[in-house]
Amino acid sequence: MSERRQPNQIDYVELPIAKTGDLPRAKAFYENVFGWSYADWGDDYADTKDSGVGSGLNADASHRPPGPLVVVYATNLEDARSKVVDHGGQITRDLFAFPGGRRFHFQDPSGNELAVWSDQ
Repeated sequence: MSERRQPNQIDYVELPIAKTGDLPRAKAFYENVFGWSYADWGDDYADTKDSGVGSGLNADASHRPPGPLVVVYATNLEDARSKVVDHGGQITRDLFAFPGGRRFHFQDPSGNELAVWSDQ
């Protein structure tokens, strides 16, 4: 079954984990409380599709968010980046690739950090 992503809608939420060694405990918590199952992407990242909106647990100190990170899907990442900048957003992490796609992070004019990703 293929997933049908909706452009310009919240698609994912990423939760920070304080350190890599805490990732198994965080996964166990959500597995036991909500029944979510996780796919591991190395020692410092895991994600689930069982949480309604997709979600991930990020324990990589080099790029985990300081708080929960809302991620919006876009079909044209460069266009979304331009619109963010044109309307007063500030890029906090420029375009980068990851398994499955690319994304960037930004702060809105109120200081909230979000990300935009695309599989294209």
